[in-house]
Amino acid sequence: MSSPLPSVPAASVLDLAPVVPVVVVNEVADAVPLATALVAGGLPAIEVTLRTGCALDAIRAIADGVPGAVVGAGTVITPTQVTECVAAGARFLVSPGWTDVLLDAMKASGVPFLPGVSTTSEVVALLERGVREMKFFPAQAAGGTAYLRSLAGPLPQARFCPTGGIGPTYAPDYLALPNVGCVGGTWMLPEDAIAAKDWGRVESLAREAAALRPRG
Repeated sequence: MSSPLPSVPAASVLDLAPVVPVVVVNEVADAVPLATALVAGGLPAIEVTLRTGCALDAIRAIADGVPGAVVGAGTVITPTQVTECVAAGARFLVSPGWTDVLLDAMKASGVPFLPGVSTTSEVVALLERGVREMKFFPAQAAGGTAYLRSLAGPLPQARFCPTGGIGPTYAPDYLALPNVGCVGGTWMLPEDAIAAKDWGRVESLAREAAALRPRG
């Protein structure tokens, strides 16, 4: 498989766009037009979750067929999935949580990764392992902006992509925090729009999400 873009430096995963769409693909045929709409709207980083049987095929289709997309794999929880996702063309990996075994596999994968955390101890443990970029999940349920703001003082070296319960109302508050690089969300992917294959609506919502914070 040939990649349409150069590899993503580990330090830049959180800086590709203010919002990373968290995508559940139920039909492989939707993958390319959906990703094309997101990229056109200004959201190039696309996290395809491993929640459906066609997720790997969707990652492969986007990697091969959507110039400008930086497709990643989400809900990665096993070393086998790490290998399969990278082979399919995933250019970054996201997990809801982490173990030593999973972390070792992600570090060995050769692509950037965001291990999931929800406690201070998990953050400190990852920093000890040399990992500074993380997913904060489930963001709203785990303490939201108040929790992340509290971490910024003692642990300023940690940066986060909060995901879970975040919509356009809360996203700007997260993006204003010094330790947040981007947020993950699904609000630009309404189920009815996907069912109707209304890619124009997806593009419009993606454009609104991309404008939540100007990129400097």
